[in-house]
Amino acid sequence: MERAEIRIEFVPELHVFVNVRRRAGRSAVTTDGSSTLGHVVESLGVPLTEVGGLVVDGAAADASHVPAPGEQVSVLAVARPQRLPGPPRFLLDVHLGTLARRLRLLGVDAAYESTDIGDPALAARSADEQRVLLSRDRGLLHRRELWAGAYVYSHRPADQLRDVLSRFAPPLAPWTRCTACNGTLREVAKTSVREHLEDGTERSFDVFAQCTACEQVYWRGAHHEQLSGIVAEAVAEFGGDPDGPAAPAAPDGPLHTSVAAQRRRPDRAAAGPTPV
Repeated sequence: MERAEIRIEFVPELHVFVNVRRRAGRSAVTTDGSSTLGHVVESLGVPLTEVGGLVVDGAAADASHVPAPGEQVSVLAVARPQRLPGPPRFLLDVHLGTLARRLRLLGVDAAYESTDIGDPALAARSADEQRVLLSRDRGLLHRRELWAGAYVYSHRPADQLRDVLSRFAPPLAPWTRCTACNGTLREVAKTSVREHLEDGTERSFDVFAQCTACEQVYWRGAHHEQLSGIVAEAVAEFGGDPDGPAAPAAPDGPLHTSVAAQRRRPDRAAAGPTPV
């Protein structure tokens, strides 16, 4: 097969993925004459999850296009908000626990693997559950079996959250999900969770919620102001109700106690909200 030299350029949003010498405009790339353009782009470091379009000699092209000698290629970034073939549901790898908790705080469906189950298993879960895999692992985002994926560009949780919300625009419903397990919350009477509460909590608070999946108990706790600040900032920029769908009943601070611990000591529960 005859080798083909093409000239390729990447928009600035994708420069983080490519070698420095490919950030100054078009540069020459020699292909094997049979590889697809998608393969060429990935071989240069850019996951296809981050590519919003390919332009060859001024016309839109598909990733399956096989480049011909002399072609001029432009690689574009994903347009925001990005459209998905289904509802915005996410899967986060082991390194993104804080981001997972903040998404859940905002009512976004965010599954999270707290242990490293391996790239094949993560990709398979993304496909099986039709979830967008969020990761800072570029190699993981190259896996073909992914239903959808997205690179998380920042190390800082606040910037990570803004990045995901601006890219996918998921509807926000604060205070409706468990930050520990991603289950949904329901309002409960104090009497139904009294056995899980410390004396001071029981005396000081009257509004409680509980996860329908893991039974974690929530109330307006010491971290209410911090959590409310995260919610208010996100809602101001991306929409939604900062108080949740039922304001008086919306929980504000989670009880940092595992279900197992509650069952071992049903008369007491350790106080202190789950950090986000």
